[in-house]
Amino acid sequence: MDADAIVAELYTEAARHDPNPWYAKLHELGTVSALDPKARVYAAVANGFDAVDEVLRDPRFLKVIGPADKLDHPVLATLSRSMMFSLEPDHGRMRRLFNKIFTPRRVAALESDLLRAIDELLDRMAELGAGGGEVDFIGEFGYLFPTKVIGLLLHLPESDLAWFRERARRIDRYLDLGGKSPDRLRSADDAVLELTEYYLRLIAERRARPGTDLVSDLVKLIDSGDDRLSDTELVANLVVLLNASFVTTMNLLGNGLLPLVARPELVDRMRADADFASRCVEEILRHDSPVQLLTRVAGDDTELAGVPIPKDGMIMVLLGAANRDPRKHADPDAFDPDRADVGHLSFGGGGYFCLGAALSRLEGRLAFPRLFSRFPDLAVAGEPIRADGFLLRGYSVIPVTTGEPRGGSGAA
Repeated sequence: MDADAIVAELYTEAARHDPNPWYAKLHELGTVSALDPKARVYAAVANGFDAVDEVLRDPRFLKVIGPADKLDHPVLATLSRSMMFSLEPDHGRMRRLFNKIFTPRRVAALESDLLRAIDELLDRMAELGAGGGEVDFIGEFGYLFPTKVIGLLLHLPESDLAWFRERARRIDRYLDLGGKSPDRLRSADDAVLELTEYYLRLIAERRARPGTDLVSDLVKLIDSGDDRLSDTELVANLVVLLNASFVTTMNLLGNGLLPLVARPELVDRMRADADFASRCVEEILRHDSPVQLLTRVAGDDTELAGVPIPKDGMIMVLLGAANRDPRKHADPDAFDPDRADVGHLSFGGGGYFCLGAALSRLEGRLAFPRLFSRFPDLAVAGEPIRADGFLLRGYSVIPVTTGEPRGGSGAA
């Protein structure tokens, strides 16, 4: 089976459910394989850990957001203005500004608020699960927890938070592998326009009445004249922040729940050892990456791992495959937080390394021990349902029973 045939399978429903058998076939062919750009838009697929790491870090390979004839659409125009999809010097200019505000100190200072949010959600799960009732872990915790974190960062009203999920979903459906249909494009455009209107109002409010939230601090820094960022660019970055933060963390929580529930001995160690809890989070990210796919384009004629890439040739960069490269990890399909190297590429690499990686790691490190301390008999109660997507890999529903809760709010 050649690389073109394997990549074609990644567009199927079976691969969306489990792409790893196809990743294994790509690994058998090598770390990078040439593709026929007439069959797909990609000139090559990178699946090996070292090759993916190289393409993420090497300035020869550029970010890309979409075809030139579609860049006037709101979704692509907005995303192209964000630091996630901008090229230098714009990327560095925006990144430096956000680095001044989104600091490790700011993330660490959120810990007590995060624990309080976790406990509130666990209280709700305990109520819903009383008497053996089933609870949807994704709906009642996996989605709500990172959404509450966004609310904490931006000081958004609780009543507004549910509004964001559908708009993020519509954008993600368009960005997904094989998702570029006219209907999905229109739906994503509408979502971006609605989010833009919301964020412009928010920026105006925080400019008039600044607070201690992320937007207020960004606006103050921008208006001081020390840093250049237009309101349009700020909106673009807030749109990306929404999708990149809560959806990926929701997937981290859902993707990690199942292998942990299946291994009670790991749960016991996680509850007692914060360092081991951190290793579990890293292994979740490696084993079932919340983001499976990125795209890069060659700035000039070049090669990657010996495979020629023409100028403007697009590369399918498979993070999920790289994380299961047998050249990097022994027994890569096993969930093993004790492996010697839990290194992964789930947050990307190089200048575009995920800005929110530290926050996402903190959310996972706090949430799992708290969850299992409160519900030591937590069990999966039915067949989990995978979310409809390849780019962002996670679950839409995981039914669980909580068993008899231990303690109340603040249980540890």
